Amino acid sequence: MQLIKLEKVKDGKYLKNYVLDYENKAGREKQFEIVSHRDLADITDLGRYNSGVSIVAVKDGRLLLLREFRMGINRFIYNMCAGMIEEGETVEECVRRELYEETGLHVKKIRDILPPSFSAPAISDVKTSLAFVEAEGEFEDHTSENELIEAAFYKKEEVKELLKTAEFSSRAQTIAYFFAHSCF
Repeated sequence: MQLIKLEKVKDGKYLKNYVLDYENKAGREKQFEIVSHRDLADITDLGRYNSGVSIVAVKDGRLLLLREFRMGINRFIYNMCAGMIEEGETVEECVRRELYEETGLHVKKIRDILPPSFSAPAISDVKTSLAFVEAEGEFEDHTSENELIEAAFYKKEEVKELLKTAEFSSRAQTIAYFFAHSCF
C-alpha cells in the first residue's frame, strides 16, 4: 500500500473532503475518500495535527456525561465533553474553554492529558487528546443555538444502567464502561 497523492474536492466550513490516490497491495491504482479539519498540502500532512480534545471529567466520584443531539445521526447520544482547538490555543486552554462552554463547569485539576489519538481513522485524519480532569462548579448553559446538550454527573451504578439501554459515541462508551467497572 502506497499513497501517491491527495486532492481536495470540497472545502467546507469545518470539514475538508479529499480524494487519496493510492496503489493497493496488488499494484493497482485506487482512490479513497477522507475528511479532515485541516487544509492539507500533501500526503505528509495526513494525521500530523491535533484537532481537539475529549474530556473525561469527574466530580465527587461521579462521571460527567453529555446527552446531546448529533445531527449526523439525527438522535440523542451520550458523549464526552469535547471540542476543537482554536488558533493559538493550548490543549489545556481548550480543555478549560470547552468544559465551560458545554457545561458551565470549571476545571479544578487536570489529572492527565494523553497524546493525541485518531478519532475515526477509517474516514478521517482527525486526532484529539484525551484529558482527565476534576471538575467544579454548577451547570450552566453556555452552548450556541446550534447545540442541544444536557450535562449531568452519574454514579457508577447509573452508568452501568445507561450502558445497557442508551446509545453512546464509541469513545464515551469505552470511558463509561471502565468508569462503571473499575476505579478511576
